[in-house]
Amino acid sequence: MNIAPFELERLFAQHEFRARFLLSASDCESLSLADLLALADADSRMRWERLSLGYTESQGDPVLRAAIAANYEQIGPDEVVVLVPEEGIFLAMHTLLEPGQHVIAMHPAYQSLHEVARALGCAVSQWPVTVSSGRTGWQLDPGLLEDLIQPATRLLVVNFPHNPTGFVPALELFEAILDTAGRHGLVVFSDEMYRGLEHDPAIRLPSVVDAYERGITLSGLSKTHAVPGLRLGWLATRLPAFVDRLVAHKDYTTICNSAASEALGLMAVRATRRIEDRNLALIQANLGRAQAFARQYADHVHWLAPQGGSIAFPAWVGPGSVDEFSRRALDQRGVLIVPARFFGHAGPHFRLGLGRANFPKALGQVEALLQQS
Repeated sequence: MNIAPFELERLFAQHEFRARFLLSASDCESLSLADLLALADADSRMRWERLSLGYTESQGDPVLRAAIAANYEQIGPDEVVVLVPEEGIFLAMHTLLEPGQHVIAMHPAYQSLHEVARALGCAVSQWPVTVSSGRTGWQLDPGLLEDLIQPATRLLVVNFPHNPTGFVPALELFEAILDTAGRHGLVVFSDEMYRGLEHDPAIRLPSVVDAYERGITLSGLSKTHAVPGLRLGWLATRLPAFVDRLVAHKDYTTICNSAASEALGLMAVRATRRIEDRNLALIQANLGRAQAFARQYADHVHWLAPQGGSIAFPAWVGPGSVDEFSRRALDQRGVLIVPARFFGHAGPHFRLGLGRANFPKALGQVEALLQQS
């Protein structure tokens, strides 16, 4: 398989554990093991204490799948596959697609959401998330989606809340997207890793798997649940036979999950609401700091408001390019900032991570950098 290097992950491999501060991290402040155990109910704590470190079921622990399915309206435990989130993208694309088919994917995006399909021999069209007409946020053009559909189009890839912009469409637009997909018989693959982190709970969209019969939902514990080290996520779908085909592909990747991760993951899933509340409080506090920073340094940073997730995608409008700004921040202040090109975007934007506890200190280092310019 001839696949392009994953630019963002190569950047993080080089700098994530060496830089003093990560200002572009997409996750929320990780829970400690003690934090998670304190959130556990009696049943999941008992399962942890009696855990056997043997092989697990390939589709995922049935109790964990039942807890995951309980968060959806149309899904049962047998329609859930527990896996590593990145693995879910990789296996779903291999299960769904054949060379010569056509895929439409939101852009900019996490690279694997479009690159795996391209490496499989599919044509991929970008459906761009663009700056709104008022230059205050982001938007999607539903008319362009219709124009992008071809006779060979098989799959539409969406991501709400969107990484890296934090965009969440209005319910009417979301329903129009699914209506368009339905009229053309498309499968919709929905990356919902940030669902539950909408800044206003009133704008939370239904899961695609509940709203659309030909939908596949990707979710997991890395973002909303703040336990990325467990390396657990899931796919949920009502598509006939998809689970069986996907699990057969999984035999060639991880085969099964870590028993310890599944036991701890059950605690996190059952504590979903409490973890969401904790993470949203941190995001909201950091969002206020980021907005104040952008106002103070408006000649350097143009703020574009996110609506959900633990990320934002402001524009660099100061001297030099966003890449030069990012290099200076890393070299002079030890702050890792990810510019737009690592999401395949040519604009002057950079991802801002709003979920970490040391966000004020990292932002303070950037402020010092700008003041010395």
